[in-house]
Amino acid sequence: MRIDILTIFPNMFAPLTESIIKRAAESGLVKIVITDLRDYAQNKHRRVDDYPYGGGPGMVMQAQPFFLALKHLRQAAEPPGRVILMSPRGKPFTQQKARELAQEERLILLCGHYEGVDERVREALVDEEISLGDFILTGGEIPAMAVADAVVRLLPGVLPEASTAEESFADNLLEYPQYTRPAEYQGLAVPEVLLSGNHQQIKQWRRKQALLRTLISRPDLLAKVELTAEEKDFLAAEARRRKVDLL
Repeated sequence: MRIDILTIFPNMFAPLTESIIKRAAESGLVKIVITDLRDYAQNKHRRVDDYPYGGGPGMVMQAQPFFLALKHLRQAAEPPGRVILMSPRGKPFTQQKARELAQEERLILLCGHYEGVDERVREALVDEEISLGDFILTGGEIPAMAVADAVVRLLPGVLPEASTAEESFADNLLEYPQYTRPAEYQGLAVPEVLLSGNHQQIKQWRRKQALLRTLISRPDLLAKVELTAEEKDFLAAEARRRKVDLL
């Protein structure tokens, strides 16, 4: 996969040169290219923003640098790629969306800033808009890093398949608790079942813990989970005990 990121703050993307993402790039599983939009500003001060038509506070990012940068990137490499604008107006980013994007050969992530991006960029260039949630950041750089990280770790060969198959949201449940050595620390012990070596009991314990954790933190997800009659009874009893509303 190739991921292009268009931004006016290229130095913000150092985290994508570390850890798992770094190893994936070194292995040739992904190529991440950061493009400075200011390189496509056609004025001596390299400005990429201007006052909004109709008045109002702040500045708006101009369309021209995005159009020129995208044209250059598409001429430099194939395929044309899926263009995504990081925007609070977009659809919420989910694990399902990350898996969908991981099937693409190329992603082009556009980072807005200031009061936003000229609407003509959305109309002519953008395939979809993605948001990290119902809050506002100073720009699209952190969301772009989050999307890139979430997508790259799902690419074949980046992580062992089992690592992504049993994590949170893989089956609409939050992940069960994890423990490692020592078996006891400061009076806090690892659950006995995990030390038993009984894989069936461990599997059942993990399933119940995942259901319980989801009930407590994200009960809205349970509507998407296929539950046995026993699991429904378990959740109903825990919901009453903990005074949690089952949606």
